[in-house]
Amino acid sequence: MTERPALSKGEMEIARALWDLKHATVREVFETFPQSRGIDFTTVQTYLRRLEKKGYVNVKLDGRTRIYSPRVKPRTVIRETVDDLVDRLFAGETFPLMQHLIEDRNVSRQDLDALKTLLDQLTEERDASE
Repeated sequence: MTERPALSKGEMEIARALWDLKHATVREVFETFPQSRGIDFTTVQTYLRRLEKKGYVNVKLDGRTRIYSPRVKPRTVIRETVDDLVDRLFAGETFPLMQHLIEDRNVSRQDLDALKTLLDQLTEERDASE
């Protein structure tokens, strides 16, 4: 696994927009945000350059225009971010995080049912492999 610096909240927001677009100019990323968000063009440009420097995006020149595209998949960023969170906040223990999310984040009945189904499935698979 490549060690990349973690993303700030603003960088993550820009990265999500770029993941949705697949490839885009600064202007195209900027235009995905509603005016009420209050983010300006130069801020988006700065975040994209930071993402490039940190290794999260690729850049291709089309004349003088920089075209940005994701270099890292969202799933990879989620995994790295959650792993870091679990290590820093819970000393590597996953159960306290899961417990917190279930008890404190208003998990819906539908999500609890899906979680129970997933847990049952994983339990069966592990029992079968032992």
